Amino acid sequence: MVRGKFTAATTHYIPRTVLGTTPGLLTDLRIRAAYSEGAGIYRVLPAAVAVPRGVEELQALVRWAGASGTPLVPRGAGSGMAGGSVGRGTVVDLSQGFHWTAPDWARRRLWAGASVTWAELAAAARPFGLRLPPDPSSGAFATSGGMVATNAAGPRSVRCGSVRSWIEAVEVIEADGTARRIIRGARSPKGVPAGPGERFALSPEQRHLVAARFPTTRKNSAGYALDRYVDSGDELDLLIGSEGTLVFITAVEWRLEPIPTDVAGAALGFGDLRQLAEAVPYLLALNPSAVELLDRTLLDVVRDAGAPHGLPDGLEGLLLIEFERETQAAARGVVGDAVRGLRASTAHVATAIDRASLEQLWAVRRLASPALARLPESRRSLQVVEDGCVPLERLADYIAGIRGAAARRGIPVAIFGHAGDGHVHVNALPDLTLAGWRDALVGLYADAAELLLRLGGTPSGEHGVGRLRAGLLERFYGPEVTALYRELKRAYDPRCTLNPGVIIPSADWAPLADLKVGPEAAPIPDDIAARLREVERTAGWATPKLDLARAPDT
Repeated sequence: MVRGKFTAATTHYIPRTVLGTTPGLLTDLRIRAAYSEGAGIYRVLPAAVAVPRGVEELQALVRWAGASGTPLVPRGAGSGMAGGSVGRGTVVDLSQGFHWTAPDWARRRLWAGASVTWAELAAAARPFGLRLPPDPSSGAFATSGGMVATNAAGPRSVRCGSVRSWIEAVEVIEADGTARRIIRGARSPKGVPAGPGERFALSPEQRHLVAARFPTTRKNSAGYALDRYVDSGDELDLLIGSEGTLVFITAVEWRLEPIPTDVAGAALGFGDLRQLAEAVPYLLALNPSAVELLDRTLLDVVRDAGAPHGLPDGLEGLLLIEFERETQAAARGVVGDAVRGLRASTAHVATAIDRASLEQLWAVRRLASPALARLPESRRSLQVVEDGCVPLERLADYIAGIRGAAARRGIPVAIFGHAGDGHVHVNALPDLTLAGWRDALVGLYADAAELLLRLGGTPSGEHGVGRLRAGLLERFYGPEVTALYRELKRAYDPRCTLNPGVIIPSADWAPLADLKVGPEAAPIPDDIAARLREVERTAGWATPKLDLARAPDT
């Protein structure tokens, strides 16, 4: 009989013989507790943590996991909202190693290790007049590997799309420990065995099925991108947005673009939700770089938090618009077109004609996250239905439907998002002192899923499926497409060691189990719980999680 130990607060069993041969495997309770939460709603205590510093260490870990059947949970900064960076297996923190860049400014290319953040990419490229256009709101800490894993987007996705369009190549570690580089448009050289993606082939009938079942929304990060793969035949499109379930991303080659010369914008307030939604297609025709939505529910949170935003009362919502142009005259001119064209329907107008004034105009957007973070402990902001995306013509219906469902369930919500893509983020704000708050959240989750199905939407526009939405995919895509998902998963990860329960749901999938709040939350040391809460309050996701595990007196 092999002697072993049960780690605290979990039934995951790791034999001592395995612990002794696995490089860098950490099983101390405080360390595991520091990795039990990410952004989003979950607290899941892992069995162990590994922090590989390079490719060889990661390969050894992956090979061990395959041999021992141990699940691995890839993790960057932990800022993903859908629970893909927490799990009961071994959390693999890629945020501390893999930190390097190799620029080719003449070709507007930049290789970056998986832990290099969007902000670091931007800082490196800016002196050369270049940028990575997709700009996730989490860019200060979102890692290159994490952005690829979720097909991240952001406010400028209305013009530049998600990161998918800007990825030229990736370096990966496969489930058997093989290191490989996948280049857009490339195939395996003659005589070299094809990778799993090249062996995964769709019949004409399956291609028609994918075309019929995938949503027509402007954005979609729900499940494997079979629709993109059908169009391109490119393995890279299978891996982007795969959320650590097929391979580990260790490096990314980014394509950059010149920073536009001039920028201007406007804030347009509407007293009627339908008029707000009808304004979006008009604005899109003017080729904006961003069209952001702040619903009255979010404006109320900002106002209640005492943050002055200078907006009149009675607005149903606010659109923040940015236009990037090659000349100042062109930027100012298009702002004028936007304001004149919507004069009859707007209840509030403010304009900005340069970068500095535009920053001031968008300040109300930056007030939102601190206002939500300052809510009392009895009213936590929970991202339960936070990533729905619908066809543009159904935007008003979706916002009204979410408002109505929240009112029926007795749960306040804060709604904001990327109006130009029909993409809406919803933060539920339940009162945790009221009986039945958990059941009300479950009801709101179900209501939102039904609403998205009815409106032809997707449950994830940019944050991915994670654990939160994995069990919804069959309802949105049907059993035939989800069978293709399982076939793809088997092709890359036949032992199912890479992030099990993400995209492909576990047999006991329960989306609102393992919440980080409430009496049923997994117990962890009080000081670590307080530090994790402070990370959440301050968006301090760049903080090394091993630092959170230090003893209280150090």
